[in-house]
Amino acid sequence: MVGRGGLTLPPYPRRVSLPRIVAVAPGSPAERAGLAPGDEIVALGGRSPRDVIEWQLLADEADLEIELRRGGLERSVEVAKAAGEPLGAEVHSALFDQVRTCDNHCEFCFIHQLPPGLRASLYQKDDDYRLSFLYGNFTTLTRFTEADLERVVSEGLSPINVSIHATDPDVRSAMLRNRRGASSLRWLRALLDHGVVVHGQVVVCPGVNDGDVLVDTLVGVLDEYPELSSLCVVPLGISRFSTEPRLRAHSTAEAEAVVDLVGEWQELYLRLLGRRLVHAADEYYLLARRPFPSPETYEGFAMHEDGIGMARTFEAEFLGRRQDVTGVRPGFFAWVDGAPATGYRAPRAGQSSVAAVKLRAARSAPVGVLTGSYGARVLTPLVASLRRSDVRVIPVENRFFGGNIGVSGLLVGVDVARVLAEEPAGNRYLLPDVCLSKGRFLDGTAPIDLPRPVEVVATDGRALRRALAMGTSASSSATMATVGASPGCGGGS
Repeated sequence: MVGRGGLTLPPYPRRVSLPRIVAVAPGSPAERAGLAPGDEIVALGGRSPRDVIEWQLLADEADLEIELRRGGLERSVEVAKAAGEPLGAEVHSALFDQVRTCDNHCEFCFIHQLPPGLRASLYQKDDDYRLSFLYGNFTTLTRFTEADLERVVSEGLSPINVSIHATDPDVRSAMLRNRRGASSLRWLRALLDHGVVVHGQVVVCPGVNDGDVLVDTLVGVLDEYPELSSLCVVPLGISRFSTEPRLRAHSTAEAEAVVDLVGEWQELYLRLLGRRLVHAADEYYLLARRPFPSPETYEGFAMHEDGIGMARTFEAEFLGRRQDVTGVRPGFFAWVDGAPATGYRAPRAGQSSVAAVKLRAARSAPVGVLTGSYGARVLTPLVASLRRSDVRVIPVENRFFGGNIGVSGLLVGVDVARVLAEEPAGNRYLLPDVCLSKGRFLDGTAPIDLPRPVEVVATDGRALRRALAMGTSASSSATMATVGASPGCGGGS
């Protein structure tokens, strides 16, 4: 089939599920045609999309014929619309065919460090370039193919996030525990050759790919991949469930060395390429007890969602120096558990269930801002600048995951409940929504299970300032700070 713009859609693999409509916009072509939540879409214009990307491509066509299944019966519906006009139907998932799972066995993979007994979706590893485009997941490209490259280029699937970790083929292959890791960066070169915007990531494991290996990687990027849009250097996140004997958290001295090395290479890249290219995650500056770089250093905060410049962005929003709201992507596991099917850049709709949490505290009550241990170090000076004795930051130690996990995005209900049980009743407690997917923590509990009522709030500094000044309701768009909300591909605790 030839789609809009002359694009030929490729043949499809076996479909695992049909796209199911979960919402229809009022007044949209979908509503006028009689589409309704629960309808399963068999085909649009004679084709069955394998993912939400192709769904959008097909739905953009004019005057669609849609074959659907409702109540076990199939029927055909004509939809009158202009080319490019939104159909107005939201579907249940990003992918309708089989998720391309990861066949690497990285010792630093965070999914390997999960405890048993969590919901099944959390243990699914992906290495799917489509989820990289939609949600910012990182792909190693070890399962990438010529057909994938053709689709990325022809459909303009950009940006793509790529896990590099090391440019030395032997080191990379050993880290991924996959022999294809030695050669799969050829696809990175191909993506760049075709003008695809690519963000790279290096998860630094102490004693494995730091020191001279990291220097060699930065040299390799300059020599082989200078067109990279950015290169994020993030620390290994390691939980107490890790079974890898050689993995450990960074020491202060090692964090300082990474910060210094990144600073040196920023100057070199700036001189040779006209931009700094490489950036260290906020956690490195916290670990090294160094001040965060100036906002200008981040060159537009291209990888804010990977914990690069998140603290500076939040500070600017909180102090009124930035009017637009950046926010954060909704967590490492959100693509399977709660983010919009159209990607993390789309408005989040999965938190409406938390509005049932009843507020019993008066708006004039003292406020406790719940956050992870890293977030507390960012929030504390900002809250102190308000000079208000009725507002305090409450760090929540992550005992559930343990190790060096300190971000708000991985807070779980059992830890929040433990902390709140020691807090006084009658206060207002603000909880970051980034630790929830469809109203649940990673451990399966919900805000309603906590020993104190909480206000679930979104993530930007401007809204937090407004919430502290005015008070909020549970369904408001107030905010919370997180630092490094996602561990990325095995790292970024």
